[in-house]
Amino acid sequence: MIVVFVIGYALIALEHSIRIDKAASALLTGVIVWSLFVFGAEDILHINYEWTLNKLMNSTDVVFAQFMEYVQLNQSEIVKGNETVDEIANHFVVHELRHHIIEIAEILFFLLGAMTIVELIDAHDGFSVVTDRIKTNNKVKLLCILSILTFFFSAALDNLTTSIVMSALLKKLIGDKNDLWTFAGIIIIAANAGGAWSPIGDVTTIMLWIGGNITAGNIVVSIFIPSVLAMIIPLIIMSFRLKGNVTRPEGILADEERSTTEGERKLVFALGVSSLLFVPIFKTVTHMPPFMGIMFGLGFMWLLTELLHRKKSPKAKSKLSVGRVLAKIDMPSVLFFLGILLAVAALSSAGHLNELAKYLEVKMGNIYAINVIIGMLSAIVDNVPLVAGAMGMYEIGPEVAGVSYPVDHEFWEFLAYCAGTGGSALIIGSAAGVAVMGILKIDFMWYLKRISLLALAGYFAGAAFYIFEKTML
Repeated sequence: MIVVFVIGYALIALEHSIRIDKAASALLTGVIVWSLFVFGAEDILHINYEWTLNKLMNSTDVVFAQFMEYVQLNQSEIVKGNETVDEIANHFVVHELRHHIIEIAEILFFLLGAMTIVELIDAHDGFSVVTDRIKTNNKVKLLCILSILTFFFSAALDNLTTSIVMSALLKKLIGDKNDLWTFAGIIIIAANAGGAWSPIGDVTTIMLWIGGNITAGNIVVSIFIPSVLAMIIPLIIMSFRLKGNVTRPEGILADEERSTTEGERKLVFALGVSSLLFVPIFKTVTHMPPFMGIMFGLGFMWLLTELLHRKKSPKAKSKLSVGRVLAKIDMPSVLFFLGILLAVAALSSAGHLNELAKYLEVKMGNIYAINVIIGMLSAIVDNVPLVAGAMGMYEIGPEVAGVSYPVDHEFWEFLAYCAGTGGSALIIGSAAGVAVMGILKIDFMWYLKRISLLALAGYFAGAAFYIFEKTML
């Protein structure tokens, strides 16, 4: 399973060299890794297909813990169906797949909803409300403005939504492809850094917050400065490299040539951004997943635009409709996201990530070193299962690591920082990076050569400050 994952990852990285779309590689990787889980379940779960159910239930062998939990919870159905051990194993793998599909679907629906709202704002020239007010073309000044906006916007929304919004803004502000990709690389770093210090800014901090491992006020105070360093160090380094002014994209329409009035543009922009900002409020009030909030926002914007243009001609109305906007959504990027998340989920369910966590605890022992490595690993695999594994190991009453950490312990604080910002090292190491990669068609190897070292410089600077603060001050 690991070999297939590595090969798939390499194909994604070499997308432009081998001329195979990364979505195809990701989907094949995801499906093949799960298939190998099915075929290798006997060895992976440490069971014997020749066992009877009674032998399985009373086995003294080291049977895979999650599998045994599944068997015990579903014992009555298993007995009633007179299932064999290999049938039980197969059902367990399918059960795990379905469990992960729920989480993956939530992410994909959120991504689709956010992308549609952003595209709808764009179709109404709503971003001109911002871009018309940004007068500077100086590369350094513009990069600073956009990075700071991204950093704080990400804390209020989340890094995925923010990166989608900022990608749309970048396309309106920068015409040259190399400059566009350069700015996008720093935006990814700023979005991930901004999400790390906010309890609602990144999926991993949300997990730790909802799980009761951290409190909102403490994580803001503890991680804010390291997160600022994670953003500001790459920004400073890049500012020395950038010279001159950006070239604005061609084809920007004058007011009289636009298909919407100034009032319509302002209204759609204001309510579109408000719909995105409403998502964390909706989640807090209803306790439902964020994708429900984004779907509410999309439904509201759909209704609003239908009412706004109901008196226009069918031709004029169709250009501004959600149906037209949906046709512009980059579905290959969504499918790429699906394949990557499926592959990582298989490694999680098969116990690879849990074994990795155990190995780190045994070999490293130091909480700072463990978290720094988890942050680096989050650039390769999804940070969600990594953080989930750490939470399972170190929560109160652990049976794996032999140690537990209380609420707001340094381990949880530093885990939030490392898992949130470490993914910036590779463009497919974070949800923000994957979204920007799909929207702006950024090459994996280009990012690796131009941005990765900058991201690592910021990551280690923030980590060093946190460790120094906790151990020396």
